[in-house]
Order: sequence, then C-alpha cells, then structure tokens
Amino acid sequence: MQDLLQFYLVTRNQTEALCKPLKTEDYTPQSAEFASPPKWHLAHTTWFFEEMILKSYVENYQVFDDSYSFLFNSYYNSIGERIERKNRGLITRPSIEKVYAYREYIDKHMMELLKGTVSADLKKLTILGINHEQQHQELLITDLKYTFSCNPIYPKYSETNYISTKKQTSDWLEVPEGIYNIGHAGNGFCFDNELGRHRVFLEPYKISKTLVTNGDFIEFINDKGYQQAKYWLDDAWYWLQQNQVKSPLYWKLVNGVWHQYTLSGLQPVNPDAILTHVSYYEAAAYAFWAGYRLPTEFEWEVASKELDWGTVWEWTNSAYLPYPNFKIAKGAVGEYNGKFMVNLMVLRGASSATAKNHSRFTYRNFFSPNTQWQFSGIRLAK
Repeated sequence: MQDLLQFYLVTRNQTEALCKPLKTEDYTPQSAEFASPPKWHLAHTTWFFEEMILKSYVENYQVFDDSYSFLFNSYYNSIGERIERKNRGLITRPSIEKVYAYREYIDKHMMELLKGTVSADLKKLTILGINHEQQHQELLITDLKYTFSCNPIYPKYSETNYISTKKQTSDWLEVPEGIYNIGHAGNGFCFDNELGRHRVFLEPYKISKTLVTNGDFIEFINDKGYQQAKYWLDDAWYWLQQNQVKSPLYWKLVNGVWHQYTLSGLQPVNPDAILTHVSYYEAAAYAFWAGYRLPTEFEWEVASKELDWGTVWEWTNSAYLPYPNFKIAKGAVGEYNGKFMVNLMVLRGASSATAKNHSRFTYRNFFSPNTQWQFSGIRLAK
C-alpha cells in the first residue's frame, strides 16, 4: 500500500512543517480552554494512531509511554480517564523533544505496518487517522493565532496571513424548487456525519456568489449593528452583552482605524478582503440587518458546485443533527462525531487554513454558535 504510506508520511510531515516557525516557548501555552497548545496537537494526533491502530494491529506492541493516554486523549470516554481540556497547557512535561521522539516512534511502527499486507479495516482506520490529523493541522493554526493574539507585541508566525483578497463575482445564483439528494455518495473517504444520503425538498431560493467582505461588515458596525437588539437572537444578545463583543475577533481600533491581528502580525483591515472570525450569532445578525438570511446546509450543498468556496468556513442556518439512517460506529471511533449532535451549528466549505485536499461538497463542520476563533465567514441567501 505505497500510496497509503505516502499519504500518511506527507500528512505527518506537514504537521511538523507547520511547527517549524515555532520557538520552544510557543509549544506549551494554552490561551483559552478551546485553544489547545501545539505540543498537545502533535502528541494527540500521534496517540490516535497508537491507540486506534498500533495497539490492535501490531503483535506484542510496546506502548511508548503509559501516561500518554491520560495526557493526550481528547474526548474518548470509552478509552479511559483524561486530563481536563482546560489544563492541556499545564503539560510542561513531557518536553517537546520527547513528543517529537514519540512521533518518530509511532511513525516507525506505522511505516512497518503499512509496508505489509493492509486489510480493508486497517486501511479505513489509517485514512481516518490521516484525515483526523488534517483537521488538527487547521486547529493548530487557529489555536496558534489565538495564543499569539494574546501576546501584546503581536508576533509574526509566517509570511502568509491567511486572509483572502481574491476578487469575487457580485451576483446571485438562482436554484429552482425541487427534490435534491444530500450527503456523501461513492467509495471515497468521508466522515460518518456525511452519511445517510437522503432527499430533501427545497423551495426556490437565491444564494450569493459573493462572500461578505470586511468592508461590508464595517457598514454594519458603523450603523451601530452591535448596539441594536432588534438584529440579534435572544441568546446572541445575551452573549454579546456578557462578553462586550463589538467587532469580529482580532479586530481593534488603532487611532480610529480598524486593524486586525493576522498570523503575519497586526495589520490594517483590508475592506476588500473576505470577512473572517465571526460567530454564528454575528453572521445571523448581519444577515438580518442586510435584509437577507443565512442558507441552510442543504441549500449550500445543492448550490456548492457552482459557488467559489474554500476561503472561509461558511455559517449555515442549520443545527448539527444526524442524517436519516445515520449509524454510530462501534468502539471508540463511534465517539468521533455522533455524540456532539446537540447545541451546535453547521458550517460548510473550507478555509485558507484547511489542509489541501481535505474539503468536500458534503463536508459538515460544526461549532457552537458563539465560536469566533475559527476562520468562519458569511454567505447570504434569500
């Protein structure tokens, strides 16, 4: 299975490449409960392969360190006790050198395993592990950005600022009413939450070919959009007041001019760039203010093949729920998506931080409606 081994190695190397600009001090801090340290991401993605694959498929396998399952398990209750999420930044030991040694140890065993006969089940789990690591590559970037933004000198991580300024087509796509198929089809990889392909009936609608820009959103701010309750859902208004939110995450006024922290440092807000780092609450309020609404995830999926996407995750007006005939897998893998299907909203598309070849028309991302730290933006519908 040379192609599978190559896919594995390329993915593992890419994670470490993302960490190349980091200093030793950057690997451990945790700036918020939702933002895990780089060291934890490096170890957790490695633990996934050890726990889900090597323990089962390698005879007499020797675990690298018995404590790592407690330290680097994320949310798998069936596997055992784990450190509280908010305390991941307290893991000063093992050192980052030890974590890299852990990655090398696991990679060596995975390479030997994948060079041999690979069963269908082993292939399936390995591809899941690779896609899981790709998800964490994006989380690594978003979490780093949040941590660096808390540093008063606004450090520069890379030349790439992960802000999209590509020219857009200002127009609306008209979609006729009809019955449409939703969900993943075919033999290619998908996550289990994309399964349960089914039909939905959609009324006729229009969806914007243009994503909301910073300039568009500044108009909302200048019109006192954050100060007027009539635009906000009740839960959103409470969140707004409790947290004193007055702009997208990472925005700040400097001498009367909006600036934003980017991974290239603090920069003036480009009004033509695509808006990022807004919550579902802000997206819904903006849409209401503009006289439109957010698309449902089904409307988005039907239209997606004719839309230009992949620069920001796009909030939809759909709660994260199981599709018809959705089945939770047996064992720990079954905890991957299904148990989170409550109190979350669906985002579609991909972002400038999403791993290459990781996105699909049927991909369902999901976060709580107050989430701002992901590369999330707005597409309107009517």
